[in-house]
Amino acid sequence: MNESDLGFSNRQSKNGDVSIDRQGRSVTTLRGKAAIDFIDEVEGLEHSEQQQLMARVTGNYKCGNERLASEHPRNKR
Repeated sequence: MNESDLGFSNRQSKNGDVSIDRQGRSVTTLRGKAAIDFIDEVEGLEHSEQQQLMARVTGNYKCGNERLASEHPRNKR
């Protein structure tokens, strides 16, 4: 797996739903307008850009502050 491949894939069902998987496990399902908007946006992108879009849509997008979050007073219980 290279740097631009985050392990995401997507598939569209007959009823228009879009399932987004990461490393073979289902992460989220988009329905209705969200699914249509996603398909429209993902079609024109290169593979690495598709991976970034799917990461943002699923919420599995690393912000760089994961280590700092454990030090936050709210998380020290």
